Amino acid sequence: MKTGFLIAGALALSATAASAQTLRIGLLDDPDLLDPAPGKSFVGRIVFQSMCDKLVDISPDLKIVPRLALSWETTEDGKVLTFKLRDGVTFQDGEPFNAAAVKYNIERDKTMPESIRKAELASVDTVEVIDPLTVRFNLKKPDSTLLAALTDRSGMMVAPEAAKQAGAKFGLNPVCSGPYKFVERVQQDHITLARDPNYWNAKAFSFEKIVFRTIPDSTARLASLRSGDLDIAERVEPTDVKELEAQKGFKVFSVVSLGYQGLTINVANGPASKAPIGQDKRIRQALSLAIDRQGLVDAAFDGQFVPAGQAVPPVSPYYSDKFPPPARDLDKAKALLKAAGVEHPVLNLRYTTSSRGQKVNEIIQAMAAEAGFDVKLVSTEFATQMKVQTDGDFEGSQIGWSGRPDPDGNIYSFYVCGGGLNDSHYCNQDVDKILGDARLTTDVAARKALYEKFNAIALDELPIIYLYFEKWIWGVTAKLQGFTPYPDGMIRLEGVKLAQ
Repeated sequence: MKTGFLIAGALALSATAASAQTLRIGLLDDPDLLDPAPGKSFVGRIVFQSMCDKLVDISPDLKIVPRLALSWETTEDGKVLTFKLRDGVTFQDGEPFNAAAVKYNIERDKTMPESIRKAELASVDTVEVIDPLTVRFNLKKPDSTLLAALTDRSGMMVAPEAAKQAGAKFGLNPVCSGPYKFVERVQQDHITLARDPNYWNAKAFSFEKIVFRTIPDSTARLASLRSGDLDIAERVEPTDVKELEAQKGFKVFSVVSLGYQGLTINVANGPASKAPIGQDKRIRQALSLAIDRQGLVDAAFDGQFVPAGQAVPPVSPYYSDKFPPPARDLDKAKALLKAAGVEHPVLNLRYTTSSRGQKVNEIIQAMAAEAGFDVKLVSTEFATQMKVQTDGDFEGSQIGWSGRPDPDGNIYSFYVCGGGLNDSHYCNQDVDKILGDARLTTDVAARKALYEKFNAIALDELPIIYLYFEKWIWGVTAKLQGFTPYPDGMIRLEGVKLAQ
């Protein structure tokens, strides 16, 4: 009896230990506001993925799959989209999820002053509650991009009553409907989430707690993984991949990103836009021609990344061979600067505080100097950089975009007049019309032709200078099981566990 009791007790303790697992994830940056409506940062999306369920999601091969919406259908004219919702879902505060909650969330995203989801949802005219589990989106015009937008923050559902009470401060204590609920945040250090036992699919999530740690230095982040302080390190440096793969006790996952890295130039956002590079496209063209993209990729990333000359990567059906990455041409760059009357322009270039950011921007600085540029580097903490870009307190910003399955998600909000991500305040009515037309059809060939018309303008005026397409690279403990890399770079924890 005594032996049996001890064995039973040991098994109970073992089961408790397994169920009480904490997953520790190292992030490159500190997220901005934990509110899907005004949220901008890539790392914020990683946190949201575990905290805020979406109406729909993507599969690893970029198909749109059910989440909170079980099914959807569009009318023949493309102007009505109807969702059938999952039954029995509650938000983390116990409030029921239903069609009224969807209506509230979409209207909040469209009207909240701080929201940057407005452009993504611009086609939605009204939202109707048909019954508790049926919601109808009435569109102003057909929108081939809307479903893809709903796989990200525009489709994330927050608890209506909590959001109403908190207003603009909702991000300080967010309440959603995902598998993990918010516990605490210490800026620049960590964010803790706890498993919600009432989540509709709680059995598929193994960890009792998720701790996201902000570790901007890639060397320190990798060291934390190796020492056992982390279970997952996101954005491992390409130069560390071979060594980590060879080290016992660790695994490496990677996938080509849907996004890009580039230089955003302030062309009309406040006084800082009056710098020469903001006022004369020839100076922007000269900077683009001064950068050897393949040389940058080789020097910084062991050649693993892909040089970029446009907003979508070669894996996209919308990539155009007509707009390859421009070859470096110092003579032409110098001639453009001379024609602009500024042979030695100064550019104050912001970049995010990280070892990768420093390396990339020092290479850009050196390459640009050979054409005559005086690039002054300004290292900026990530959330601060998001704010200064919105405020227009920058001349140039080396920053990336994590990418979306539909090309509209990489382009529209960055270029249309007043777009939520258009920090440069670029505005061209011809571009607005082209990008608007691309939303009206689902025909790939027709849309590709429109995006080529867009490229002909945007890659000449260059409010964004594209540099390279990344791979998402994760280093993980070998104990991690069930992890699947996704091209959007998100960490999905359904079915993931740590071996005992």
